[in-house]
Amino acid sequence: MRSFLLCSFTLLALVGCSLMSPRREPIALVPSIDLPRFMGDWYVIATIPLWPERKAYNPIETYTLQADGTIGVRYRMRKGGFDKPLKVYRPTGFVEPGTGNALWGMQFVWPFKGEYRIAFVESSPNGDYSATIIARSKRDYVWLMARTPTITETDYQRYVQRIAAMGYDVAQLRRVPQQRPEPVTKD
Repeated sequence: MRSFLLCSFTLLALVGCSLMSPRREPIALVPSIDLPRFMGDWYVIATIPLWPERKAYNPIETYTLQADGTIGVRYRMRKGGFDKPLKVYRPTGFVEPGTGNALWGMQFVWPFKGEYRIAFVESSPNGDYSATIIARSKRDYVWLMARTPTITETDYQRYVQRIAAMGYDVAQLRRVPQQRPEPVTKD
């Protein structure tokens, strides 16, 4: 019940903020996303976070393509430290038709869907997607994620420059602590 209330409050706050925010041009989407390649684990490297994830440690977002075309999402993190209990959220992604699979509506609580724009994706030499930037046109939240829990400092700075070029205030960007393997805790 607490998770439901937390998600409801967060969504209501987002709706309220959207009514007060000035209109800006949407952030460009990548031309096309191969959904099966995009599925799987993504480690959150840096973010301008939603309220529930402000003190996230070891966050991982896992995507699973469902038979009905929706995206099953499992977002797990430890709030406030590596030794804290695991928290799990399970929103659903709805791919918007005609967007090359790069624009989703992310739904935590029906009927509200938050904008989820795949603004950048990078492929590794083996052809897998290795890094992504998920953005919102309001420039209020952003996520830099990778297939690995850490990336080089050079890559990190390159991605931060991309985020800044999208119109974000990168001074608000939080580099997220990742520790692998995860410490053993009682969950």
